[in-house]
Parts: sequence; C-alpha cells; structure tokens
Amino acid sequence: MKLNPRQTADLIAGPDRAAGGILLHGADPMRIDMARRDLLASHLGPAAEEEMRLARLAGADLRKDPAALIDAQKAVGFFPGPRAVWVDGATDGLAPAMAAALDAREEGDALILATAAQLPARSKLRQVFEKHPAGRACAFYDDPPGRAEIEDLLARDGLTADGGALVALEGLGRAVGPAALRGLTAKLALLLHGEGRAATAEDVAAVAPAAAEAATDDVIDAVLDGRVNDLAPLLRRAEAQGTTPTALLIAAQRAVRRLHQAAASGVEGLRPPLYGPRRDRLARQARAWGTERAEAALHALLEADRTLRSAGRTAPEDATAQRALIRLAMMPR
Repeated sequence: MKLNPRQTADLIAGPDRAAGGILLHGADPMRIDMARRDLLASHLGPAAEEEMRLARLAGADLRKDPAALIDAQKAVGFFPGPRAVWVDGATDGLAPAMAAALDAREEGDALILATAAQLPARSKLRQVFEKHPAGRACAFYDDPPGRAEIEDLLARDGLTADGGALVALEGLGRAVGPAALRGLTAKLALLLHGEGRAATAEDVAAVAPAAAEAATDDVIDAVLDGRVNDLAPLLRRAEAQGTTPTALLIAAQRAVRRLHQAAASGVEGLRPPLYGPRRDRLARQARAWGTERAEAALHALLEADRTLRSAGRTAPEDATAQRALIRLAMMPR
C-alpha cells in the first residue's frame, strides 16, 4: 500500500496491526532517521533495544544472506512485547527477500522496517511494499515541513500552537529543515513546561537559532549587573535554547576578562572597541566591580570549570554552573 503524507503521519504515530512490513524512503537521511525513530518508538514502546525486541540487519549483509530476514522475522524473543527487524540501507536487490518475508508473515512475527534512499516509482523494492497487502510504502520528499507535519511534531512534545506560532514555525522549517525544526519544538516544550498554554510567535522567536546567543548574553549581563533575582528565568531560557552549562561558564569567563581589562585600564583601551549602550553598560559594570572583585570572579569561574571537567565530579553540571553564576551576581553588591 502506498501511503500519502497524512497516512504516513498516522502510521508513525501509532501501530498498524495489519502491517507486516514498512518502507521509509527519501532523499534526506535525517528525515528518514527521525521517522524511523518515531515509528519504532510508537510500535515497540520503551526499552525495545534493551529487551532485544529490535534486530538490525544491514542491507549489504542481507544481500549476501537473504534467508536471514525470515529468520529474524520468526525469531522468538526472551521478553514479551512487539518486535521489529530494521533493515538499514535497503535497495532493489532486496526486493525478492522482502516479498518472501511478507508472504511468510504470520501473527506474532516481527515487523519488518526497511529504510532506503529516494526510490523511483519503478523501483522493485518500492513496488513490493506498495502492492503487497501487508506492505506500507512511505515516501519522504525534500520539501519543507507543512503545517500538518509541524502540528504532529508539536503534539509529540505535548504542545499546541496558535496561528502566529504555526506561521513562524513554517518559516523556520523552510530555513533550517525538518531535523533542526524537531530540535526547536523540543526547546519549545522545555520553555513552556508546566505553563499549560499554546505556544505563541513570541515563544518561537525565543527559541529560534538567533535567540541562543542573545539568551546567553542576557544571563551574563544579569550576572555583571548583580541582578540575582533575574537569573533563574534567564537561566531557564538559556537552557531552553540548548545552551550548555559549560558554554555559559566559558561566556562568563570571556566577559569577566573584558570586565577586568575595563576596570584596570578603562573601556577606551578595549580591542575590539565598544560603542553606544554596550560601552556605557560595561563602563558602569567596571566601576561597580573594580579589579580585585573581577579577579576573584575569574578565579571562581575557573574553579567551577575545573569542577565540571573533573572525572570524579558528582554534582550535576547545571547546578555547578548556576551556583557559580549566582555567587558572581552577588559580588558587586
């Protein structure tokens, strides 16, 4: 059976008990891999690999031993639950083996999942899955994600979005592609966790790629301004952007070194030079900190960085970074 995009989305979201074999093919390997992961998660549930309910066969190996597919399809696992055989890198040379496995399918057999590059309409492998009653063929074309696909991505993360957010996400999908868009919806879920509302265009802007650097800058400015009470929401925003604790500490070290230079020699000697509001802000911060406290701040950051890199550390990375930044924010008071 040849599935359209809506049917493909439904198949990925939940198991089709009548399907004995599924073919995912397309030109974008990231898109195929995302679909594979989601499909296996919905069909097999959690811990499939740990419970040995998922077998993987390389297409090149299967061409040398076609009978291995039916052997894997019929194998009885040690753990209860649905099973699958993933054939990676399937080509037309595997069409006879796939047809034989679909013909041999019985209740309780493992699902066969084949992933392949873009296949033309005349492809023998594609025709096997399109024509067999137990086959499902899903094509993924190199098009930007449409609104329905975006809504599915949001739903998997437990999100809804208003019209403005959907328009913004469609624009981002055209710019960054489906794999990066998936990462953005995950960031949206983190940003809106516990709020119980639909995402807005402003929320999308907050997690867009250009916002990551701005979120880090906002954290550093709050630290150097001594705005301790503002740090918690700013740190959550930076985390939602995907900024790591180590990246925050590195950015803080860079900013404190510049602060120390400004406190010691004045903002006029900075290279590259600063102008306008940024220059005025750094001059004000340098007066509040002074060289001694700037040096102490740099030592504290270096110590936190060593803690993060220590092989024997036990504290979570985010807690170590947050404590260091909060201590710094209290220093100029």
